[in-house]
Amino acid sequence: MPALLAASLLWAFSFGLIKGELAGLSPLAVAAGRLAIAAAIFMPLAARGAALPRGARLAAASLGAVQFGLMYVLYIAAFGWLDAWVVALLTIFTPLYVMLLAQGLTARRRARGLIATALAVLGAALVTWKEAGGTVGWPGVLLLQGSNLCFAWGQLRFGALKQRTGAPDVPLLAWMYLGAAAVTAVALPVSLLLGHEPLAGWTPRSLLVLLYLGALPTAAGFYLWNRGAARTQPAFLAAANNLKVPLAVVVSWLVFGEDAAGATALCGMALLVGALVVAGNPDARSA
Repeated sequence: MPALLAASLLWAFSFGLIKGELAGLSPLAVAAGRLAIAAAIFMPLAARGAALPRGARLAAASLGAVQFGLMYVLYIAAFGWLDAWVVALLTIFTPLYVMLLAQGLTARRRARGLIATALAVLGAALVTWKEAGGTVGWPGVLLLQGSNLCFAWGQLRFGALKQRTGAPDVPLLAWMYLGAAAVTAVALPVSLLLGHEPLAGWTPRSLLVLLYLGALPTAAGFYLWNRGAARTQPAFLAAANNLKVPLAVVVSWLVFGEDAAGATALCGMALLVGALVVAGNPDARSA
């Protein structure tokens, strides 16, 4: 639980920084830069430990390519069809996918998990839903749900990969970041061919913000999340997936001075806490 909460706090602060400092820049370039920085930080740390077998390296890189790389590409592509508020709203269904993809649950625990997931989705929806105009493009909806599935599948598979290989978290995450960075690096030239300019508009200040985002919310955030996910039972993990939503609203309100619905965020957080209580003991997996 502490690792999941720490990751959610890191992600909560990143929303305000991205909006305030990186607005107008290519989201794909931001994603590629964040993942490349994360890989650069973790690869030397992995090299200091015992080397992973080739099969474990390939498995970790493939998992990272899906959970982080493909997830980012699909997420970014969805903005071409959806307003930002719709994207925020539709990302709250990740807990549902975690529960649907989880294996080995008893009927009773699955029922508790689905109730906890429903509370988590309701709590996040309370924060993100607003009456707004704009069109909803179904290609964007499908792309975003593909992104949610990638992240849900990856966080569940990390525990299985760790158990199968017996490898420490750091080298596994290092190769996952490398695989993810490779996916977004391939997507960048494709973006150029389509007429986009992912490298335009960057300044020294925005590069410093990118360095922070790559080192903390990405490198440390995903590491903490997957570390916590590998040690948490699926129902609790599913509910915890939406913790970042009300936390991001409260941080934007208190730290970045945005006009946010603080009371609504607190109500949403209360529902999420209720979801975690319903989910039960988080420490059902072995450490």
